[in-house]
Amino acid sequence: MNPNAASFLKLMRHPVKFRLFLFSKLPAAYFAGVRVREANEKRCVVSVPYKWLSQNPFRSTYFACLSMAAEMSTGALAMAHLYKLNPPVPMLVVKVESSYFKKATGRTYFVCEDGELFSKTIEEAIAGGEPKTVIARSVGKNRDDEVVAEFFITWSFKAKNKK
Repeated sequence: MNPNAASFLKLMRHPVKFRLFLFSKLPAAYFAGVRVREANEKRCVVSVPYKWLSQNPFRSTYFACLSMAAEMSTGALAMAHLYKLNPPVPMLVVKVESSYFKKATGRTYFVCEDGELFSKTIEEAIAGGEPKTVIARSVGKNRDDEVVAEFFITWSFKAKNKK
């Protein structure tokens, strides 16, 4: 495992430090209850509850809250592979596609298993000096393992020039 990725994942799994990060950088996700449940170099699981702060008028989780959890499941993997890289490689969401299959009426778990794809693409962005994109897939399921939603989030990476 990449030592930088390992130290980032350790920080992300720390309950207090990660919640402070969410509160300061992603307050909407913090208050909606988005939480990282599992994370390693290849896979990330993020959950979002159905509660007062994440609900819509139709008695289900608001799509924006589902989007936050899906994006975090992909973005956390990317950030792990980018942590303390030299040269730095900024990341940016350039496209989001989603499909919804079932009402999210309880806790929804989003799983992204594209860690190796992120690693490879980031290496290519650094080696080639050109922007590279990844289309990461995140699938949201309920407690009964039924698919609630599926997201395809396109991330762009471009290495900064060494000075």
